[in-house]
Amino acid sequence: MQTDPAKDVEGRSGASPGVPADAPSTAEHLEVVPRRSAWRFLPPLIVILIALQILESIVFNPRFEWALVGSYLFSPVILSGLAMTLGLTVLCMVTGVVLGVVLAVMLRSNLWIVSGFAKIYIWFFRGTPILVQLIFWYNLAALFPDLSVGIPFGPRFFGIDTNVLVTPFVAAFLGLSLNEGAYMAEIVRAGISSVDSGQEEAARSIGMTHLRAMLRIVLPQAMPFIIPPTGNETIGMLKMTSLVSVIALSDLLYSAQAIYSRNFQVIPLLLVCCCWYLFMTSVLTVIQGRIERHYSRGRHGGGPVGGGH
Repeated sequence: MQTDPAKDVEGRSGASPGVPADAPSTAEHLEVVPRRSAWRFLPPLIVILIALQILESIVFNPRFEWALVGSYLFSPVILSGLAMTLGLTVLCMVTGVVLGVVLAVMLRSNLWIVSGFAKIYIWFFRGTPILVQLIFWYNLAALFPDLSVGIPFGPRFFGIDTNVLVTPFVAAFLGLSLNEGAYMAEIVRAGISSVDSGQEEAARSIGMTHLRAMLRIVLPQAMPFIIPPTGNETIGMLKMTSLVSVIALSDLLYSAQAIYSRNFQVIPLLLVCCCWYLFMTSVLTVIQGRIERHYSRGRHGGGPVGGGH
């Protein structure tokens, strides 16, 4: 018995007689409609009820003394502490970023003494608490009564009293910026590692030095990977400045403490600090988002990475 080859092919392909092989199946045109549960409104309702309960317990609780909070919100003492907090945050972050870039480049050095120094630096400052570092720098005079510059085991050129040099502001700056440099070094190192090594090799092949290739080729491409964690570090630094109150530096928290140590209005003054910290972190979050969108354009075909507007 002979079989028709055409029918045999149709049977193997699964196509029905008289239906083109490339015709779309009925299943492709079916719209999938999820089943609507009768309990779908329950989770949002629970969340709304909890939120309203929390809102009522905070806003309408007379013990919070919101009127007193508003009266201290723009107090000259509070605004002075706010300025100190902002200035310290900017100064320490700029120093920490620069130091982090230098350390990240040192980590990639072929000289073991250079990379080893960077590794020891990062190990020490990431391994000790920031509060301990701040207190250490504040009490540096206990170890070194005077600081001098000279030749090791030789003559000294000049010296200065440590208590005069290391003020509370200097101690806060050293503690926060040196600690931040260690964390930024790891962030920058991870960003550099995300760039294909062939980029640097191509730059070296056209005569660029290692430093120039790093600044002109590698770092701009690593920025989309460096910016997000750097923004988080900036927000963290803003809140971390509250630790300098332990060394009597008049930041936002210390200014509030100075007021409530006289009038005993602890909760309202702490709420003033919370309001200002929430406002500043919200502004920094918006700025971080805009910067991230700017540097992510190159990865989505919207323009070169690091290009101008």
